[in-house]
Amino acid sequence: MGEGAARGFRLTQGDGPDRYEQYVAPVMEPFVEALLDVAGLRPGLALIDVACGTGFVARGAAVRMAGGGSRVVGVDVVPGMLRTAAARAADDGVVVEWQEAEAGDLPYAAGAFDVVLCQQGMQFFPDRGAAVAEFVRVLRPGGRVAVTTWVEAVRSPFFAAQRQAYEQVGGVELGDWCGSAFGCSAAELTGLFRAYGLGDVVAREVVAEVHLPALNEYVPGCLAATPWGQAVAGARPDGLARVGEVVRGLLAPYASADGAVTLPFVSSLVTGVRRDGAENRI
Repeated sequence: MGEGAARGFRLTQGDGPDRYEQYVAPVMEPFVEALLDVAGLRPGLALIDVACGTGFVARGAAVRMAGGGSRVVGVDVVPGMLRTAAARAADDGVVVEWQEAEAGDLPYAAGAFDVVLCQQGMQFFPDRGAAVAEFVRVLRPGGRVAVTTWVEAVRSPFFAAQRQAYEQVGGVELGDWCGSAFGCSAAELTGLFRAYGLGDVVAREVVAEVHLPALNEYVPGCLAATPWGQAVAGARPDGLARVGEVVRGLLAPYASADGAVTLPFVSSLVTGVRRDGAENRI
């Protein structure tokens, strides 16, 4: 399947970003809300959402911060994700600035933001320390960082089924690439936050029961909204269909009569506050 985990999460093919917006939203929603709840949002603040994808967090923040000279910025490395984000923000009537940039090289001045958020992106950064250093640099003293990352896949049955299916159909390397989504622990994040000068560091778990529609309809769209799904589809004509069959089989015990499921998903949520002088530790 190629270079596996080194590819990170760059959804670039076809309608992948639009599928991501449609099929990943139900899973992300409770964790987006949890992230926004701890961010201390109010009108008049400046916020940056790093690895914003199609803008779940940025749009939600813009709604909560409406009025009073607020500024919301969404940053991602994939132009297609940003195009979908901009279109959805326009539909929702919210104002967000969209910028193509790497997490480890943000094109903003020191102290430009009051809040830095990152929803399920940290695990895919090639240099997590560089990303946290940038979070701290662009944050004003007293500003807040909040980051979510998935815990190990085995604790979220939908993710565990996906990883097993990718490995079964596409091989160990593809399974490992999918598994990279669960490779950044709360312990690693808290260590990085403290190393780069953040204080009041708190790690917690967020557990949400998420209702998903009939699996025979939902699973194909969701798989196509991931880079590993796109990879297996490109490698063999029946690849995505076979992965879907395995996923549905593994999740069958959870399904109701109409094929819908309600499943637990578990994420870490880590927060920290920039102290005065933190830039001296970067």
